[in-house]
Amino acid sequence: MITITTTDALAAFCEKAREADYITVDTEFLRERTYYSKLCLIQLALPGKDEDDAVLVDPLSDGLSLDPLMEVFRDESVVKVFHAARQDLEIFFIDHGTIPKPLFDTQVAAMVCGFGEQVGYETLVKRIAKEQLDKSSRFTDWSRRPLTDAQKTYALADVTHLRQIYEFLARKLAESGRARWVAEEVAILTDPETYISRPAEAWKRVKTRSAAPRFLAIVRALAEFRESYAQERNIPRNRVFKDDALVELASTKPQNHVDLGRSRLLLREARKGAIADGIIEAIKTGLNCPKSDLPTPDQSREKLQVNPALADLLRVLLKARTETAGVASKLIASSADLDAIAAGMRDVPALTGWRHEVFGADALRLCEGRLALAAKGKRVDVIEL
Repeated sequence: MITITTTDALAAFCEKAREADYITVDTEFLRERTYYSKLCLIQLALPGKDEDDAVLVDPLSDGLSLDPLMEVFRDESVVKVFHAARQDLEIFFIDHGTIPKPLFDTQVAAMVCGFGEQVGYETLVKRIAKEQLDKSSRFTDWSRRPLTDAQKTYALADVTHLRQIYEFLARKLAESGRARWVAEEVAILTDPETYISRPAEAWKRVKTRSAAPRFLAIVRALAEFRESYAQERNIPRNRVFKDDALVELASTKPQNHVDLGRSRLLLREARKGAIADGIIEAIKTGLNCPKSDLPTPDQSREKLQVNPALADLLRVLLKARTETAGVASKLIASSADLDAIAAGMRDVPALTGWRHEVFGADALRLCEGRLALAAKGKRVDVIEL
């Protein structure tokens, strides 16, 4: 097993990679104690079976620059193959400002090819490569050095089997003409906006029971402070204060440190110092927010007049169409999307792009009374009216 620890060795491997049709990539990282992921290991494999076609790259090695790998990531003549790429791509974008292109995500491709919902790598190895993975090293500390042989073997398996999986799925997509479907999904993964976390928008992830504008203004200010504080110090946002404490603070509106001391849910460390000062200032910001700037939640879907019978018919249609097409239903539409369509909304992803071909066009005709569904044994037939 080859472990690259110098820039020259990485550059030599990457020179070889730029002559290949594709390269498979995976990472090992830690995020339990930080806001941003700490990259601990990169696994790379090229087409072929030679020992030097699959390597480990140790980004924790002194003096190692990942610039040669970033050049490969930007080389559009080489396909970059990942499985469930989102977290890996976030690391490379945050650390190096680079998103690998062109990208092939085997989890997305597998969902399009009928392998089920969010199919795991281990399942694909078993079903396509006919191999078993030893996952005993999955939850080890990847930042500790030296790495054990078991860790290295586990890590390399995440890219060596990926070669066979990629080649199999790429053939399936070419045969079915569905490569464009995967490309539409991958476009979201390669959009930098996917990985940008703006403190001013953090409040939208906080679940609250009240939608009162002034209350939400305080929630917004607290969430913005917490996100900025966590980003600046690279600590998990829950280490600052958790969502339940945030909602409590927005409700009780403490004005000083004595008031903060009465909180039931606030961590002890947050009742003093910079966090306590930030909380008090954020609450003042929310209380003093001009009426014209008060936030309002998007309640458009909550006010929808859903036809429950039509929503149920859409669920049956989705099941019928995805079974015929061999595509995971969740990739096309969520339950909320189906309710929205049944309520008359048309700006729903299921009605655009490749989803329109598989399901959306028929869904609209069903809503317009131009399609009927008939059960025949275990089969559901779609009938033109």
